[in-house]
Amino acid sequence: MENSSKLVTCTDVTGNPAPLGLMGFGMTTVLLNIHNLGVFELSAMILAMGIAYGGLAQVIAGIMEWKKGNTFATTAFISYGFFWLSLVLLILLPKMGLGSEPSNIALATYLIMWGLFTGVLYIATLKLTRALQFVFLSLTILFFLLAIGDITGNSTIKLIAAIVGVICGFSAIYTGLAQVINEVYKKDILPL
Repeated sequence: MENSSKLVTCTDVTGNPAPLGLMGFGMTTVLLNIHNLGVFELSAMILAMGIAYGGLAQVIAGIMEWKKGNTFATTAFISYGFFWLSLVLLILLPKMGLGSEPSNIALATYLIMWGLFTGVLYIATLKLTRALQFVFLSLTILFFLLAIGDITGNSTIKLIAAIVGVICGFSAIYTGLAQVINEVYKKDILPL
């Protein structure tokens, strides 16, 4: 009896999960930074977005990217999904009597770590699209501005950070929706 093995290749026909992750990140970032601009109070709306869309949807997108073999997107989406979940926990845990509210220096250190992480991911985007470069560069700047705002208490820096946050969030929304539009029309309608 002859022993033969055949190599079977499978074509990936699953959808692109990146728009889901970008939308979850972008919409949640815009809403939080509109709050930071003073337009409305921090409420269950922002916390729910942080848990559901900014958190869980990004983690799901990251897992889907892992299945596609995309290490960059896996790392980014799962990390930022858990960033949103951890941020919500930083707000809720003290209110529930489970730990104290972080000091300004502790929160600034948290934001600096995320800024450093994002800065390294920005370097990786230099091999990717201009749209992703903008998202990650503006997010790096946002994390450091937020940290400086927490350290100094300077309201002008906090205002600038909120504006950068809205711009960053909308750039992620644009990037996600451009991917959807371009895929649906099977041509580059919106530049990336």
